[in-house]
Amino acid sequence: MKLGLIGGGYWGKNLIREFNNCGILHTICDINEESIKKYNINYPNVNTTTKFDDILKNNEITSVCIALPAEMHYLFAKNSLQAGKDVYVEKPITLNIKEAEELIKIAKENNKILMVGHLLHYHPCVDKIKEIINLGKIGNIKSITANRLSLGIFRTQENVLWSFAPHDISVILSLLNNELPSSVISNGISILTNGIEDTVNSILKYSDKYVNINVSWLSPNKEQRMTIIGETGMLIFDDTLKENKLKLIPEYCLNENGTPIAIKGNEQSINLESNISPLLNECKHFVSCCENRLEPITNGEEGLRVLKVLESLTKSLKEKKEISLKKMNYFAHETAIIDSGSEIGEGTKVWHYSHICKGAKIGKNCNIGQNVFIAGGAVLGDNCKVQNNVSIYAGVEAEDYVFFGPSCVLTNDINPRCMHSKNGEYLKTVIKRGVTLGANCTIVCGNTIGEHALIGAGAVITKNVEANSVMVGNPAKEIKKIDEFGNYN
Repeated sequence: MKLGLIGGGYWGKNLIREFNNCGILHTICDINEESIKKYNINYPNVNTTTKFDDILKNNEITSVCIALPAEMHYLFAKNSLQAGKDVYVEKPITLNIKEAEELIKIAKENNKILMVGHLLHYHPCVDKIKEIINLGKIGNIKSITANRLSLGIFRTQENVLWSFAPHDISVILSLLNNELPSSVISNGISILTNGIEDTVNSILKYSDKYVNINVSWLSPNKEQRMTIIGETGMLIFDDTLKENKLKLIPEYCLNENGTPIAIKGNEQSINLESNISPLLNECKHFVSCCENRLEPITNGEEGLRVLKVLESLTKSLKEKKEISLKKMNYFAHETAIIDSGSEIGEGTKVWHYSHICKGAKIGKNCNIGQNVFIAGGAVLGDNCKVQNNVSIYAGVEAEDYVFFGPSCVLTNDINPRCMHSKNGEYLKTVIKRGVTLGANCTIVCGNTIGEHALIGAGAVITKNVEANSVMVGNPAKEIKKIDEFGNYN
């Protein structure tokens, strides 16, 4: 195995040192001729070049390390894979999900190794953390907090989230069985460079876990700490300490007559079996994967998961709202607002300027028209059709195949008052299977509309409606019967 390394700058010089220690460094490529001169002196047995093609065309070189700025990762990794080289690329894998997916595909098609430089995975403390968790010593993970703070290095092309957070996100996802969060939310501030956040606070939400990641390059006090809270115990990993970096708290709380009482002073320092530097460990792992054709711990798919979280956090940062990561099996127009925590069935379509609130439940194959509001607590069955300008509030429960005509009105409070809240205690309205609500009709809350009933345009429903009834007027009265196919009796 012989390796060509591209980019001998700030972090590249460290990779050059460790890959040379592994005995595989063949060629260093850097466009800075002054750097090349220094490398010729420090590594006299290693070839140097300023041309990337020299590495691609050299058949002796079987693998490539890419230590370039993030915006260059995709192109150089793609060219290296297509040239038949195994690839180690620094974090993040790319700046674009589609590009990352393409690199993974190319690597698989060419049977090549693709590894991402998520360094923290190769820290001896992280290995021990995984072992302790797998042994059940702290119980199921309930919360993780990661702080990565320092003064500098300031970037002008990427914010601190992309610079500092990938390593923590990578490890956190692995500790949570590689499960993506259901949603994320991120806030930050730009002080030094407009549009480049210097301090960012992020939350990853799971159904039964809570993750908080805080990063800043404007902190005078350096901090690299991860706290993992389980059901019964805690782990504290502080990478700024020279020794005793990892501590276990086997028990942190007692329950006395229903009152939780903190247990203090029972920290245990964890002895590590290895003191190898994380970077050398990472480089050795890449060598082993290439030589034995093994899948890296931080392979392309792992890099893609981290990238999905980073992109979602960035979107939250820019749009100042919570972003869902759930795989969408429904269509939502770009102007629609879909709150995290809403449930939307497969095949449903949500159109222009509509808002689906947290807690709303919409079934399969529904069609939600323009400017529709569906509140949390509202329930729609399968195959419902909601026309434009309809508001459906908490307490409304519609079964399958209900038609909501344009601008029809549904209520949930029989005597509303602005001054006095009902505290969520609203009356229920039940709309049975196959009901049609005509344009501009009003359904007073607390009533049930029977199966296949048809409510005429502008009608006001003030009482229960029997199945198959045709209702018109104010207050509405039955004028005839109708079957489920629309035939009048």
